[in-house]
Amino acid sequence: MHLIITDAWLARSRAIHLSGTKLLLAGLSLSFALMLVAAGLYHWVFLKGAREGWPVIGALVKLVVKDEFALRDRFMRENLDVMARRIGEMQAKLLQLESLGERVSGLAGINPSDIKARPGQGGALVSGRPLTMEELQKTLEDLDRVAGQRTDLMSVVESRLFEQKVKSMMIPTQHPVAFGGAGSGFGWRIDPFTGRSALHTGIDYQSSTGTAILAAAGGVVVTQEFRPDYGNLVEVDHGKDLVTRYAHASKVMVKKGDLVKRGQKIAEVGSTGRSTGPHLHFEVLVRGVPQDPSKFMNANRSQPVQVAAAPLPKSEVPAVPPAQRPAAPSAVVAPAAPVSSKPAALPATQVPPAVQPGAPPAAPLSSAVAPAAALAAASSTPAQPAGPLASGSPAAPQR
Repeated sequence: MHLIITDAWLARSRAIHLSGTKLLLAGLSLSFALMLVAAGLYHWVFLKGAREGWPVIGALVKLVVKDEFALRDRFMRENLDVMARRIGEMQAKLLQLESLGERVSGLAGINPSDIKARPGQGGALVSGRPLTMEELQKTLEDLDRVAGQRTDLMSVVESRLFEQKVKSMMIPTQHPVAFGGAGSGFGWRIDPFTGRSALHTGIDYQSSTGTAILAAAGGVVVTQEFRPDYGNLVEVDHGKDLVTRYAHASKVMVKKGDLVKRGQKIAEVGSTGRSTGPHLHFEVLVRGVPQDPSKFMNANRSQPVQVAAAPLPKSEVPAVPPAQRPAAPSAVVAPAAPVSSKPAALPATQVPPAVQPGAPPAAPLSSAVAPAAALAAASSTPAQPAGPLASGSPAAPQR
């Protein structure tokens, strides 16, 4: 492209040669210069208008800001709705967790107020930054997931604790008499009626007539009858071949087939059957084998009691030579009749080890109390009341 410039002021004409590249560069330079001028003018006008409060400029600013605020407000509302739903779900799970925690603490024997206190927190002040919306949403999602996992775990723990509590309520760990002195324990002793070695298959609770007899554990009454040896008898089945027996009652408040709870009054202390005075004869049987009730009474409630039949203890009475061993007593099938008051001395083969050989025999006493009195004189311990006499073995167990 050629341009010829002529003028009267010029001595001669001038010719300018413009190529395409030069024209392009010139156009770009001109456009850039115009943009700079426009930007500067726009900036100066808007700043001046904003400072001096020009109506047109104010309207334009409000329009731009309004659109920006509308977009931001819509974004915030959408996120707030999502967060509100998350918080609502977490509140429901927290309420469920709180309810589960109260039930579990009750089953575990923990005071709920001890775990409701807000835990202490603290530490050095460290500069940080505020959470972004994305980080806050992620934190809420993590908390929601953890709360769900804890709820499931607490539900499993509650079911296991409830199962253990139900099992423990079916194990006789409560004393059947609230107030009563200890009498004959479980094991071998001198029978107060016969003066012979006999196995006492339960525990005697000394108490006055009419004292309440309580169920040692929950179960079903399977026996309620009168027997010559046990007197008024109540048997409660606790499941898993575990049965408790309450004998010599003066009055019975339950009947066969009744469902009883732990600590429920089922009878009253008496002296019916083969008995020397008011007391409760209490037995625990596993698969029909008498067990030592004290093992159940002294069991730690926090540890499950192992219910298993143990063999009966062997006789702890000093051995008697075969030629002098007394014959086995016959089975008792009727209430014990009063024994003759004819004086009788303690058999020589039944004298406790404390009596020295060659010592004078004990003074004659009534046969109903002579063995117990002789034993008291030899060992300086009071005689224990006896229960019914069982049969079927050389040394008959004493109930």
